[in-house]
Amino acid sequence: MIKSGALAFTASGLLMLVFVVNLILGRNAAPILDPAGEMLILFAAATAFGIGTLIREAQQN
Repeated sequence: MIKSGALAFTASGLLMLVFVVNLILGRNAAPILDPAGEMLILFAAATAFGIGTLIREAQQN
């Protein structure tokens, strides 16, 4: 399990980077992921961001 909020935020950022790269490559008709894969990447990025936020809040209290 992720114990550091910074690690969760980093994972979220990397997942968003993969999503953006896929969008850029999709403009050139060479995407890495299909639309379902894009949705999974967005879901994973949002989940990692949420986990990071919860960890940071728990550490502050």
